[in-house]
Amino acid sequence: MIDQTGNRAVPPLTPCEEAAWQALGRAVVVIPRVLDSDLIESDGLTMTEYTVLMNLSEAPDGSLRMSGLANYVSITVSGLTRVVGRLSSHGLVERARAPTDGRGQLAVLTPAGLTRLERAWPSHLASVRRRVLNHLGGIDLAAFADAISRVADADRGPPVRPGRRPFSSGR
Repeated sequence: MIDQTGNRAVPPLTPCEEAAWQALGRAVVVIPRVLDSDLIESDGLTMTEYTVLMNLSEAPDGSLRMSGLANYVSITVSGLTRVVGRLSSHGLVERARAPTDGRGQLAVLTPAGLTRLERAWPSHLASVRRRVLNHLGGIDLAAFADAISRVADADRGPPVRPGRRPFSSGR
């Protein structure tokens, strides 16, 4: 089907597709907010700080390049620099030069950071169960995880830099 401008017309969403799209859109806004609020209240960590600590805890030697960590956390490198700075000021993370090239920066989890993560984990897990997983009863979680993983493909790269305007006319 071709529209009046010669472009291929995209069929409208079905009512079921529209409901799924709107529910997903709301969930991607609400879930991070409520999990962040729960973590701040229970453990004094933001969701981003927790995610940084978690990713470092799962990395070999407890360290990751800042650019790679930014991708895992889905924030810009400059945003990650601020988060790592806050965590560093509390002794939870250290910064180090990458041994392979000397130019790259690593974020390194400290023993205190691992302890803080381990202390926050039970309340975060309870929040994830209460806010998300308890609402997914009766569905095929493996199929759900697979579908969401395809939507949020980790290979898409780092987040878009601030200031980039994808619809600008170039002026």
